[in-house]
Amino acid sequence: MITLEQVYVLVGLMFAAFAILTLRDAAHPTRIRSTLFWGLLAGSMLFGSYLGGLGNGLLVVALVALGGLSKLGVGKPDTTTPEQRRDSAARRGNVLFLPALIVPVVAVGGTLAAKHTEWGAALLSSTQTTLIALALGCVIALVAAVAWLRPPATAPLHEGRRLIDSIGWAVLLPQMLAALGAIFLASNVGGVVGEVVTQTVPMSSPLVAVIAYCLGMALFTVVMGNAFAAFPVMTAAIGLPFVVGQFGGDTAIVCAIGMLAGFCGTLLTPMAANFNVVPANLLELPDRNAAFNGVIRAQAPTALILLLVNIALMYALAFRF
Repeated sequence: MITLEQVYVLVGLMFAAFAILTLRDAAHPTRIRSTLFWGLLAGSMLFGSYLGGLGNGLLVVALVALGGLSKLGVGKPDTTTPEQRRDSAARRGNVLFLPALIVPVVAVGGTLAAKHTEWGAALLSSTQTTLIALALGCVIALVAAVAWLRPPATAPLHEGRRLIDSIGWAVLLPQMLAALGAIFLASNVGGVVGEVVTQTVPMSSPLVAVIAYCLGMALFTVVMGNAFAAFPVMTAAIGLPFVVGQFGGDTAIVCAIGMLAGFCGTLLTPMAANFNVVPANLLELPDRNAAFNGVIRAQAPTALILLLVNIALMYALAFRF
């Protein structure tokens, strides 16, 4: 049976390979610091369950210190040139995306199979099944791409290092922000935020409560960078006690539209690294190091319009059902 622990080992081995290749890259501008960064990340994946809370905490502090010193450099992996990649893509066209489609197909299919079939339940652990199926899909897609394109045996690792160097420390931001959301929830930040809001905004009508909740979700997501991290805090602070408890809003509608309001904040912030910083780095946009790069500026009008639409929808629907 494939378990989550085996997935962590696989990812850890991948980052360990990146660390070794970086150490051997004499032309890498930050060779030692990047080797330590990817090596520590590999250590957290391989041995995190044995390090305990203090050990993992120190490891995270070390990663933040290494990433915060300055940018991690981009090495010179032994791989194809941009011109060769463009020519290869032009020859194969959109068929190149077929291996990538294997990933979601296996992720969804594996999750459903584990839930509804005996062979699926025997193959995939019932704990974090979707995550395990996603990792299995990545492995199958990699095998299919290698069998089809027949690159050198080490090409996946060199290409992986090229991509991870382009992303840099931002690759860790989503995980750290999600962990921060859990810490905020355990620390009763939602209760404190609720007290601050009620002292500054009188909850005199359903419309005021809806506006405060939706704006709060968007703004807190801008700060947190993750709507899933903002959701428990703002829903505990405003959504449940006021929109649902005081004015009788439907819980399902309030929570669903509240999440959509949070996603509007995701479009507006560099803290949402996986949506806004990583794509800018991968596309090598000229302003990718700016706080509000071209991706965020392009998304801002849509985000603001959708936030107004979500406020109107919640006010129109939540109190009718």
